[in-house]
Amino acid sequence: MSIIRPFAGAAPSIAAGAFIADNATVIGDASIGAGSSVWFGTVIRADSMPIRIGAHTSIQDNSVVHVTHDVAGTVVGDRVTVGHNVILHACTVDDDCIIGMGAIVMDRAHIGAGSIVGAGALVTPGTRVPPGSLVVGSPARVKRPVSAEERAWIASSAAHYVELTERYLAG
Repeated sequence: MSIIRPFAGAAPSIAAGAFIADNATVIGDASIGAGSSVWFGTVIRADSMPIRIGAHTSIQDNSVVHVTHDVAGTVVGDRVTVGHNVILHACTVDDDCIIGMGAIVMDRAHIGAGSIVGAGALVTPGTRVPPGSLVVGSPARVKRPVSAEERAWIASSAAHYVELTERYLAG
């Protein structure tokens, strides 16, 4: 059974139609939007600042979403696909992005709308990724603009996870 636990007087808010996997953990001042999914082994820990996850967003298996003590919360927009084993730490990810498997996005980094962070990338503290960018590497650097084909992939990935969420909720 998933762990959905209040902390320091703040309880998680999970919208109708969101899916939280059996062994996922959501703690504190966290909100998860409609049609979003938090997959197996994921931890969302809003124990000192808020975490906001938009609608139709997927936080995949074994990812960690956390905050920085008294400095910054974490915001993840709508229709974002966060791959397996990602760390999002006190950062902002705007709408319609993909964060590749194993990527790390650090404190006060900001990923602009429609961007892709490549698998295994390290987005260092304070980095600002312009909208519609592909960023790769460690440290992550903008490689080029996202292509039309990649924009379609971002949309289809979000739609796929919304459909999968509905299937899991249906049993």
